[in-house]
Amino acid sequence: MATTTTNGKRKIVINPVTRVEGHGKVTIHLDEAGKVQQARFHIIEFRGFERFAQGRFYWEAPTIVQRLCGICPVSHHLAASKAMDVIVGADKLTPTAEKMRRLMHYGQTYQSHALHFFHLASPDLLFGFDAPVEKRHVLAVLAAFPDVAKKAVLMRKYGQEVIKATAGKKVHGTGSIPGGMNKNLSIEERDALLKDADTMLAWAVEGLDLCKKTTLENAEMLLAFGSFPSNHLSIVREDGCLDLYDGKLRAKDADGGIIFDQVAPADYLDYIAEEVRPWSYMKFPYIKSLGKEDGWYRVGPLARINNCDFIDTPIAEKERQEFMALGNGKPINATMAYHWARMIELVHSAEKFKELLPDPDLQGTDLVVTGTRRDRGVAWIEAPRGTLFHHYEVNELDQITRANLIVSTTNNNEAMNRCVNVVARAHLEGKEEITDGLLNHIEVGIPAYDPCLSCATHALGQMRLHVQIIGPDGAVVDERIRG
Repeated sequence: MATTTTNGKRKIVINPVTRVEGHGKVTIHLDEAGKVQQARFHIIEFRGFERFAQGRFYWEAPTIVQRLCGICPVSHHLAASKAMDVIVGADKLTPTAEKMRRLMHYGQTYQSHALHFFHLASPDLLFGFDAPVEKRHVLAVLAAFPDVAKKAVLMRKYGQEVIKATAGKKVHGTGSIPGGMNKNLSIEERDALLKDADTMLAWAVEGLDLCKKTTLENAEMLLAFGSFPSNHLSIVREDGCLDLYDGKLRAKDADGGIIFDQVAPADYLDYIAEEVRPWSYMKFPYIKSLGKEDGWYRVGPLARINNCDFIDTPIAEKERQEFMALGNGKPINATMAYHWARMIELVHSAEKFKELLPDPDLQGTDLVVTGTRRDRGVAWIEAPRGTLFHHYEVNELDQITRANLIVSTTNNNEAMNRCVNVVARAHLEGKEEITDGLLNHIEVGIPAYDPCLSCATHALGQMRLHVQIIGPDGAVVDERIRG
């Protein structure tokens, strides 16, 4: 953290923001009276995977684009595969291929949610937002709550084993291909995973109970912290059920009204647009019909639980109903409620393990289908962090000519910036001394969205160099732009 003061005005920089994947910073400008003038969450790294994909053969996309990330590669692997299903005309996968992909995706969701809650979020929930910095990490949780920490490690390990059995490797696997899968689940792999499935469900329920208990014991603070009204966007099944692998797009407003519903992937550009702002490498998506000012939205576990009508696994559905009761039938708009929603999905994923693993279709040998070749493929999936869009166009030589990715964290960009503003105004304004504990409140709000900044960095057009000289009164004295 760095603080500078000019003519009574203060600028606070938190760089880097911790306990997130990737690199970002926060800048907060306070006026002479200590009021927040501006608070922004900046993405300060750039990765060009949309450009990297151009010129590559379409069947390479599922393995190339997952290199965006080592935390959620399965989401990109599957989203690209689904888009390439469209390219090769695979309108309906074989039961074996679809169930293998679904199992892979639940493994990804399970390990990612366990990692985020126990390793990254639990120090704040268990020790409090004002805890000293030496306690705000997983090693402190291990020391104070060894049983919780041990289970967290084993839960993530189990999710990784599911990914290995379905994708071939724990990280950057190759199991999913255009039109289906290149492997099934062997009896040995199935039995190894079934052996611990009941335990994984029991531990997921314990984790959810811990999250609920901590939240409800501090409800006045946690459910008000970083709370602001927003739209919510996710995919749902045709009957409105939560579906993390496939579905149509639904958007609700802050009061629960439907903005649009059952939008097909191919039509996403009719509903969603992206804005570029000069101070971030991450774009700002919005709902076209509402415009840039009002059309921003949230995605991820909170949006998915708010948007769906029900969950098709019994324990998670019971927990969803209890969660939604907090809003008396309206969407929950509290930032910290992301953790509770995330743990409901953790339980749902564990229930899906028990449902899918005994299915004999997983040992099937009919793995790939093809159909009429197309030159445009759009698909989405609910990554652990939210709705992930993949859009590709392919020429007659089978080369990718265009790739557009709207990543989960990109969809949450405006919401995270709103959160920084809300929290900064609530906790920093009027304070004579900005302590580490106060600044941690800012950091607590951002990780609630579980951002993956490496996935989300994105620039439109040519990169440029922009240098400004700022005078003591805050005015721009000189500037140079190259590019």
